[in-house]
Amino acid sequence: MDYNDRIYGEIEIKEPVILELINSPTLQRLRGIDQSGYFEPYFPGTVYSRFEHSMGVFILLKKYNASTEEQIAGLIHDVSHSAFSHCIDYVLDIGSEKEHNHQDNLFESFVRKTEIPEIIKKHDFDSEYILDDANFPLKEKDLPDLCADRIDYSLRTAVIFKEADNADINYFLNNLMVENDYWVFKNFENAKKYAELFQKLNNKYYAGIESAVMFRTVGDCLKYAIQKRYVSEDDLYTVDKMVLGKIKKFLSEDEKLKLLWDRMNNNVKAINNPNNYDAQVFCKSRVVDPLFKDNAVLKRISETEPVWNDIIREGLKPKEYFLKFEK
Repeated sequence: MDYNDRIYGEIEIKEPVILELINSPTLQRLRGIDQSGYFEPYFPGTVYSRFEHSMGVFILLKKYNASTEEQIAGLIHDVSHSAFSHCIDYVLDIGSEKEHNHQDNLFESFVRKTEIPEIIKKHDFDSEYILDDANFPLKEKDLPDLCADRIDYSLRTAVIFKEADNADINYFLNNLMVENDYWVFKNFENAKKYAELFQKLNNKYYAGIESAVMFRTVGDCLKYAIQKRYVSEDDLYTVDKMVLGKIKKFLSEDEKLKLLWDRMNNNVKAINNPNNYDAQVFCKSRVVDPLFKDNAVLKRISETEPVWNDIIREGLKPKEYFLKFEK
C-alpha cells in the first residue's frame, strides 16, 4: 500500500498487521472525526481527521525505527475518540475539561470491544503488551516531554494553519533523533525553535479563545441533545456528520436547541468577559521542554534558559475563559 502523507511524504506500507488495522472499521471511523473537535466554523478549511493524525504517528514511529509493536500502538492510540474529539470532555462525566482525558480513560475497554485484539492476535502479536503505554516511551510521554503523538499533531497543525511550511517541517525532522527512548534535537537552536512553535500553536489554537468557545458550545449542544433524546450516548461513538444530521432534524421544533446550534456554529459571537459572562470554560493547555544534545550531554531548554521554567509552569495550567454570548 502506498500512502501519501502531507507531513512525511509518500511511504510504502507492507506489514500485514498494519494494513489490516488500517482497513478495519474501527480505524476507518476516525476519518469522520475532526482532530480539533469542530473547527470548521471557527477556522474554515483547517479540518483534518483523527485518521490522518493516527497514520502520522504510525509513520513517524516507523521512520525512526520503532518496533512494530510500538508502530501498532501509535496507529491505534486514538480509536477511543468520540465524535468531535475532545469536545466530549464537555459532555460526559468520564472526561475532564482541564485534562481532556475521556478517550484515555476508556481506551482499553473500548479497544477490547472492537476487532483490533483479534487482528493483533492473528498476526502473532500480544494485544496486552500493545495496550500498555508503559511499553512505548516514544509513542507516549507526559508533558512537557516530546512523544510521537505530540510531535505529529503539532507539525501537522503548524502546516495546516500556515504557521510553518515544508522547509520548516524538514528542518525539524532532519534535526530530530531518538536516543535512549527519548526524542532529542541535535542542538539548542532546533529545540528552542520547535518549543516556541509549539507554544504559539497552544496559545492560538489548542487553548485559544476560539477553542474555548468551540468546546463550551459543542459540549452544551450535545449535552442538551442527549437530555432531549435527540441523540444517544452511543451515537457519540459514530462520526461527526452522523451526529450533526440527527440534531438538525429537531432544529425547527426546539428553540433552545436552535440557539445552542447557532452558538456552536459560530453564528452567535462570544467574547471573554470575566465581569459579565454566560458560561465558564477551561481548556487544557500544553507546553514542551525538549531535550537536545550539547556535545555529548542531553539537556533541556529549561536547563539552558531558566526562564523557560516559568513558561512551563504557566503553560501547563488550564486556561480559563468566561464567555459572554450576544444572545
